[in-house]
Formats: sequence, C-alpha cells, structure tokens
Amino acid sequence: MIALGGVIGAGLFVGSSAAIASAGPGVLLTFAFTGALVVTVMRVLGEMLIARPGLGSFVDYIRAGCGSCAGFVSGWLYWGFWVVTVGSESIAGAILLQDWIHLPVWIMATTLVILVALVNLTAVGVFGEFEFWLSLVKVSCIAGFCALGGLYLTGLLGGHPAPLVTLTGHGGFLPHGIGALAAVLPTVLFSMMGSEIATVAAAESSDAPRNLARVTRTIGTRITVFFIASILLILCIKPWDDIYPGQSPFVLAMDVIGVPGAAFLVRLVVLSAVISCLNSALFVTARTLRNLARQNEAPAAFARASRTGAPRAAVAFSGVVGLFVAFSSVLAPGTVFAFLLGATGAVILFIYLLIVVAHLRMRRGMEASGEVWAFSSVPFFPLANYLTMGAVMVVVVGMVIDPAQRMTLIASVGSTLFAVVAWRLSRKKAV
Repeated sequence: MIALGGVIGAGLFVGSSAAIASAGPGVLLTFAFTGALVVTVMRVLGEMLIARPGLGSFVDYIRAGCGSCAGFVSGWLYWGFWVVTVGSESIAGAILLQDWIHLPVWIMATTLVILVALVNLTAVGVFGEFEFWLSLVKVSCIAGFCALGGLYLTGLLGGHPAPLVTLTGHGGFLPHGIGALAAVLPTVLFSMMGSEIATVAAAESSDAPRNLARVTRTIGTRITVFFIASILLILCIKPWDDIYPGQSPFVLAMDVIGVPGAAFLVRLVVLSAVISCLNSALFVTARTLRNLARQNEAPAAFARASRTGAPRAAVAFSGVVGLFVAFSSVLAPGTVFAFLLGATGAVILFIYLLIVVAHLRMRRGMEASGEVWAFSSVPFFPLANYLTMGAVMVVVVGMVIDPAQRMTLIASVGSTLFAVVAWRLSRKKAV
C-alpha cells in the first residue's frame, strides 16, 4: 500500500490534464510505454536484490554494479531531487490549505515541513503507519473512481454513455499525431516516478530481503494498471478536448457522472497526496544522506541514528534545506527556485539508467565468475537492458524536442557533471 500510494500524487490527479490536452486519447500509449519502463527498472532492481541480498537500497546496488563514482553521483543527485521536492510540495500544500487556514504561505509551508519532520524523527514503523493512511486515501479514491466510472459506462447510473464515441470521436485516437506522444513522455514519466522509494523503506524492515524482492516484483505493474485504468475511464467519460491543463480530469469526469461535491473531494485527496509526497521525500532524503555518510561521502554526523533508528541529523538538515527551497519559491521564483527545479528535474532519468547498467554489469560479472544468477523476472537478457536504456533515451529525446523541458535536461546534465567533479575532488582529498 505504501509503495503504491507513494507514487500516486498530484501528477495523476491534476498534472495528467496537461498530457491529455496535448496528446489526446493517444496519451494511453504514452502511459503504457512509461509504465513498461518503470516495470522493467523495478524488476531488474528486484533481480539484483535477490542475487545479492542485504546491500541496502537501490543506491547501494548502483554502487555495487557501477562503482563508487556512480554510487556517489546517484546518491547525491537523488538527495537533491527529493530535497527540492520537499520544498515544492510544502509550498503546494500550503497553497491548498490557504482556502481553509488564512495564514501566509511561508508559515504554512514551514508548519508542514515541521510536521513531517516530527514523523520522520520517530521509528520507521511510525512513518509507515502515517504513510499507510495517506496512501489509503489516494488508493481508495482511485479504486472508487474506477468503480463509479465502470458503473456509469455500463449505464447502471443512468444517462446515455457512449464510451467509444467519447474516446475517438473528437479527432480520432491520435488527433495531434505520434509526435505529440513523444512530447508528453517526460510529463507522464515524471508523474509515475517514486517506485524506488519503497526499496529505501523496505531496506529498514525486519525482513528486508523478502520485502524488497516482493515490492520490486509487484509495484511497477500495479502502478501501471492504476494509471492506465483511471485515464482510460476519464477519456471514455469526458471528451479529451474538453480537458485543459491545470484542471483535474477526475473532477471533470465525476461532474459528468453526477458525483456531488467532486471538486471538494478531489481537493482533499490532492492535499493528502501532497502531504504523502512531502513525507516520503523527507524520509528518502534523510536515509540517502545517512547512507552517503556511511560511505564517507557526506559528513559523519549524518550517519548517526537515534535509539529508534531515525537519522535525526540527516532529517533536520534535509528539512532545513527543503525549507530554503520553499522560501526561494516565494522570494525568488524566477531565479533561484527555477534553477533548483531545472538542476534536479531530470536526474531521475540518469538514476534509472544507472540501475539498468548496474544490473547488466552485475549479472554478467557473476555469470562470468561461474556464479548462478538466482532469479530472472525480465526475459531476453541482455536485450531487455538495452531496450530499457533505449527507452530512457527516447524520453531524453522528448525533453530535447520540447522547449519547456529542454533547459531542465541541460541543467540536470550540468548537475550530474558537477557531482562527478565533486566525487573526483573528494577522492583526491582522501588520498
């Protein structure tokens, strides 16, 4: 539940409207493509977890497969990606709350960060319980929407639904051509990211190897089914050309069905999604920072943990940096905040690429030394690895094509190169 809910956020409930408006019904193909990419990445990660259990989170497996430089770079890039998310999500939550609590945005954002920091300063079990209930709200909302949508399309709720006409009768299945699918690839993929967070949480559980293997086998498929099912129902209920960026397609579809108070209900769900994402982001930044410290790649103070296992210094530091990001969105939205978003916006693509490369190198290395690869859930090795790398490059090409995404890609490449230089300098200093 936590793994599934951790990925479902405002990107699905609101952000998907931009992809629908740009690509039309063909956006379903984009969701299927990106879903297959996420499924494959998680499954190759699962294979590594079974082949060499006990290493830790996915960053440790990147380190084992690709070397210390890749571990350092992926760890710090991942920390940067999610610490910026802490800031941006706290601002998003504060804006949502302003309709009910009339306080300045920066005060509400600070309060939200402090709230989730207190949760993260407790044992991992408390984090899990808090995240479970937030995830339950989101998953229940989608499940309920799918049930209502199915009943509506079968005519059991009245009306005269015409799903095929609604889906394809407004310019066809690809109203803007295949090129539009490539343009929305980055948007769709970023809305589905976060599956790997579950490996960070599962690594601290009482039965880490078993939980890690189970999560990586199932999470990608479940996410893909949830996303595609809900978007398909929306497109069969509401014509795609009546959906505009910034609107919630779920609200629009529920208005057609006749659900009273749909806007208010979805607003509550989006708020829970934002708080859930904020909570998960602070959790994963603190754990990533702690793991870097254990590898002597961050200050030693961040490696210390409380009696309950919480890395307090790492939580506090990540929370403070997250607040800096939040304040920059208020004080300097077009400069500092825009730079931070751009510098971290595409780094997750590089991390996914490193996971696939680590799997390729680890499996080849073990087989060359005569060891048996314990489990294979992805067929056609190593072809599947190369196809997945190619899929990541397709997303990169999509970002190059889209002027709005191009600078994000360039800035993220710059931050990656900066991390490589930092690793080299740290090695020289160590010598």
